Amino acid sequence: MRLPLWFSARFYWALGAIAILSAASPGVALFEPLAVAAAVLLALGVGIDLARGPRAADVVVVRRIPEHIALRRAVIITHDVFNRSRAAIRFEAVEAPLRTLEFENGVTPTHIPAERRVSIERTAMPVARGSDRFSTIYVTYENSLGLIRRYARIDAAQPFRVYPDLSAVERYGALHIRNRLIDAGVRRMRLRGPGSEFESLREYAEGDAFRAIDWKATARRGKMMVMQHEVERSGDVMLLLDCGRLMTARVGAQRKLDYAITAALSVASIASLAHDRVGIAAFAGDMLVARAPRSTAASIRDLTRAIYDLEPRFEESDYARAAAYLRSHLRRRSLIVLFTDAIDPVAQSTVLAELGSLAKRHRILCVFMNDAAVAGTLARTPADVDDAYRLSVAIELARERSLGARILARAGIDVIDVPAAKLAVATIDEYLKIKSQGGRRHFTTIG
Repeated sequence: MRLPLWFSARFYWALGAIAILSAASPGVALFEPLAVAAAVLLALGVGIDLARGPRAADVVVVRRIPEHIALRRAVIITHDVFNRSRAAIRFEAVEAPLRTLEFENGVTPTHIPAERRVSIERTAMPVARGSDRFSTIYVTYENSLGLIRRYARIDAAQPFRVYPDLSAVERYGALHIRNRLIDAGVRRMRLRGPGSEFESLREYAEGDAFRAIDWKATARRGKMMVMQHEVERSGDVMLLLDCGRLMTARVGAQRKLDYAITAALSVASIASLAHDRVGIAAFAGDMLVARAPRSTAASIRDLTRAIYDLEPRFEESDYARAAAYLRSHLRRRSLIVLFTDAIDPVAQSTVLAELGSLAKRHRILCVFMNDAAVAGTLARTPADVDDAYRLSVAIELARERSLGARILARAGIDVIDVPAAKLAVATIDEYLKIKSQGGRRHFTTIG
C-alpha cells in the first residue's frame, strides 16, 4: 500500500552525498563538519518541503475524452490540472490500464505554476472495440524543493465506447465524381430500363419489347404507347456477419471481424443515403444480433449500437440457422451481403448449399478478406527451404480461395476477395455497382 508521500530521488542523492562525506571524514577532518551541516540542511529542507505542501486537496484533476472514439483512430485524452496552492509543482499523471486503449507517449513531468490551470494532452490508440471505463488516475507531484514526492489516487470513473472506424465513408471522397451513382443517395436516379417502378409513357419505337406496350393508353390515344420503368432505388439490404471461429484470426493489428464490422457499417451508411432499408444479422453457433431492414436515419445508429461490441467466438458458425432466419424474415427480394472467411472445403460446402438456396430469391454478395501475408509470400522468390515451404502453403491457400470464389460465382453469387485494409471501399464499390444494375445478376468476381 503506497504512502501518500515519500522521499524523492533528489533526497536520496543528497543523502548519498552526506554518506560519502561521512565515510571519507576519517581521512579528511573537514568532511565531518560538512557532513553534519549537510545533514542539518537536508532535515531542514524536508521540514520546509512538508510545510509548503501542496495538500492533496489543492491539486484537482479533471479528465476530458472525445465524444466519439473509433477503432485504430488516434484520440487525445486531456487532463485539466488545477493547482490551487501557492507553490509551483512538477506533476505527472498515469491512467489505470484499459482493455481498449493504449497510450502512445510516455509520462512527461509538467510544470504547473501556483494557482494556475494547465491542460496535459496524451495520445491514445483504440486497440479494441466495445464498452470500457476509465477508472483511477494515479498522480505524483512535488514542489520546487523536490525533496518529498506526493502520491494521490483519484477515482474518476468514466464510461466510454470504442466504435468501428467508419472513416472509409469519409475517404470515399466526392462520390458523384468517382461514381455517378452517388446521386442515388441524395435523390432518386432515373434509369430507364428493366425495373419495377413506372416512370413515363412514350410512343412505340422499333425494338421495344411487346410486353412493354400499355394497351389501355394505346386505346385511349389511338396510337401505340409503351411504358417506361425506372430501376427501383429503394430496396432491402441485409448485412450478414459471420462471428464464428474463422473470423477470430488477425490480419495485422485487427481481427477479421473488426474489418467486417467496419465494412458492414460503411455500406449501411451509404445505403441509407440511397433510401435503402438496411438490416443486420450476426451469427456464430446461435443468432447473436438481428435487426430487420429499416429506412430511417435512426436505424443506422441502432445498427451501430447493436454490433459495435460484437466479439468473435471460438465455435463453428451455423450457416443453416442464419439462412433459415433470412428465409423466414425477408419477405421482399433483398441484397444479402455476407461477411465471412469460409475458405476451407468443409465450410465452403455448407456456405454454398445455404447461399445457393437463398440466391434463387435474393441477390447475394459474399465478402472475403485475404491476408496480405499470403500475397507477399507469393510475390517473393524463396531464399531457403523454409521459404519454399511457406510458398507451398501460400499457393495452396490461394488455390482454395480462388476455387471457392469460382464455385460461388457459378452458383449465381457475387464474390469480393480483397485485402482486409481495402474491404470497406471495395464493398461500397460493389454495392453501388449492384444498385446500377437494378439487382440484375452479372457474373463477375472481384479478387
